[in-house]
Amino acid sequence: MARVITVAVVDDDRMLLDGLRAWLGGVPELRLVATAATVGELLAAADGHLPYGAGAPGYTPPDMVPPGIAPPDIVLLDLVLRDGSAPTDNIRRLLRTGSRVLMISTVPDRSRIIEAIRAGADGYLTKDHDLPTLVTAIKDLATGRGAHSPELAFACAHDSSPARPRLSPRERQILLDYASGMTLKSAARRAGITVHTAKDYLDRVKAKYQQAGRPTYTKLDLARRVREDHLDGG
Repeated sequence: MARVITVAVVDDDRMLLDGLRAWLGGVPELRLVATAATVGELLAAADGHLPYGAGAPGYTPPDMVPPGIAPPDIVLLDLVLRDGSAPTDNIRRLLRTGSRVLMISTVPDRSRIIEAIRAGADGYLTKDHDLPTLVTAIKDLATGRGAHSPELAFACAHDSSPARPRLSPRERQILLDYASGMTLKSAARRAGITVHTAKDYLDRVKAKYQQAGRPTYTKLDLARRVREDHLDGG
């Protein structure tokens, strides 16, 4: 039997939450385990505690957050919440629980997309996508891949921020091959160059990320940079 992917949604749009319940309820491979209006509410209720402000006048409890739930596999996180929380902080808080994060938004804001990916989000979808696209994105994240979308690809292709180093075609090739699991010797052979030259290219890549303020030392670091910058074409 295929593993069921657990999903939570953090969004303060009740109509959207109702729609997601109806949509995801018809997908047997997915199980919606929680919804909340803020990241704080989701995390507090998951820990078995009442959110800050509970019982205060005007307090509205989380819409659907059973106490003591395990961290969901995937959290669908609205980019801009009415509590004024910073998207990057929300992403990092969720990542620390072990969940993967798929950003959802009403607009394909290029700078915000890049900022979210830099903070560790695994994908970005606008809310006008259909159910099959959302389900595919969730499944991709659950298997360890990134969730690719046209808006994300466009943002990454036009990212000219200093935090994204400019790599030459050969530097990018060696980075992608080595970060994908190849040995440096295999990556060099595939590129038709010596191991010494391949190492030189890899050292240049690391130096460029260091200069951009994103230190990259190990193969795992390199693989993370490939995902963050969607250098694999996603």
